[in-house]
Amino acid sequence: MENIKIKKMKRHYLPFEKPLKDLDFEIEKLSNSETESDKLKELILERENLEKEIFADLSAWETVQLARHPNRPYTLDYINSWCDNFTELHGDKAFSNDNAVVAGIGMIDSEKVVIIGQQKGRNTKDNIFRNFGMMKPEGYRKALRVMKLAEKFKLPIITLIDTPGADPGIGAEERGQGYAIANNLFEMASIKTQILSIVIGEGASGGALGIGLCDKMIMLEHTWFSVISPEGCASILWKDSSKAPEAAKSLKLTPKDLMEHDICNMVVYEPAGGAHRHFDKTADILKDTILSEIKELKKNINDDFLDYRVSRYDKLGVFRED
Repeated sequence: MENIKIKKMKRHYLPFEKPLKDLDFEIEKLSNSETESDKLKELILERENLEKEIFADLSAWETVQLARHPNRPYTLDYINSWCDNFTELHGDKAFSNDNAVVAGIGMIDSEKVVIIGQQKGRNTKDNIFRNFGMMKPEGYRKALRVMKLAEKFKLPIITLIDTPGADPGIGAEERGQGYAIANNLFEMASIKTQILSIVIGEGASGGALGIGLCDKMIMLEHTWFSVISPEGCASILWKDSSKAPEAAKSLKLTPKDLMEHDICNMVVYEPAGGAHRHFDKTADILKDTILSEIKELKKNINDDFLDYRVSRYDKLGVFRED
């Protein structure tokens, strides 16, 4: 199985993270010397305080940038952290395998689960192989096939969402992209096992919804979930993709915004600096959350999965009777 070592990746700084860059350079330089220990401690403390200050009040657009951070953990990073033995399943039994989605069975501690997650690449070659995390119809059919397997053996389903959208290519349209996503929504509504969806990065449009219908949606702190990307929204409304920061604010796509509308049910806060700086700690926090929430779902849902989901989605949105 593909295993990506996050710790060994070259550090990348987003525009609002740049003030940390010089401090990191000085800390690294002093770390190799034993003569400046007091100065080193001062710099480390200064960096910690600055990092907390920067991440305490991020804009919606900065949250989008963090969700896309090239060092951010992806689906396989979490699977490799949580599961000692994960058996990946391939293919949709109709056309081919889709490498943009990973699906299989694994154990998280003593809990046997099915995990389905969108997977991006770390470089150009990997991104082409993974199609930048954009699922094709065969990917949605593969995901549904594995969900049905989970239903048969009464295994909880965990979906990890991280996609810029569904594949928009001609081939995907010819093979029924819209139908594949719609069919997943239809089938997932009544699947008789627990479904826990976790947004670990980007959650864009139908590409995210196709594996995102669930009993409970959890979002990591620095992620987003929306009907369209900020760039796409800006291009439609203002014919100018450079207005993406303004669009991000208007779309209300952050976990905090989505909690207010009951779309997101829980926010898992990341260590200061984000999951890309503190992967092990983030993975552990998320693992504990998953085990706790699966236990809670098993207790609250008997066999009335459809009624439970209808009740959840009935709360979304606002309507007025004239």
